[in-house]
Amino acid sequence: MSDELKFYLNFGHPLLMWILLGVSLYAGYLGFQVRQLRSATGEEKKKLIQAKVNQKHFQFGSLVLALMVLGTVGGMAVTYINNGKLFVGPHLLAGLGMAALIAVSAALSPLMQKGSDWARGTHIALNTVIVGLFAWQAVTGMDIVQRIIARH
Repeated sequence: MSDELKFYLNFGHPLLMWILLGVSLYAGYLGFQVRQLRSATGEEKKKLIQAKVNQKHFQFGSLVLALMVLGTVGGMAVTYINNGKLFVGPHLLAGLGMAALIAVSAALSPLMQKGSDWARGTHIALNTVIVGLFAWQAVTGMDIVQRIIARH
């Protein structure tokens, strides 16, 4: 693999993750609307049902799960390709933690569909932690990108 290609591979992961952060925030917004739907009445309820917020939240959540896991593995792969090793530090560990937390969060879906309030609360709490970690990852990731550019 050429050095030029290796260099440009470094930017796929950060680009995907910034897009994914936006998609995650949108999925969270949809989740908030789903929560509103549970207590809504009348016209508000009808509007939320017609907007298919349940279905959209599930679809975007599934997309976030898949892309987060693939983005985590992809970032690690590119790091290994370019350096022959992984750099075990806060960015990597938080990313692995996020991948694990999102898997647990998604695994709660069957329980939530059966009406489990504890699963719903845990799902919301986990996703709030994930988004917080994700925002921190975005900042530390840009530091890494700046170091890569400076080295090139």
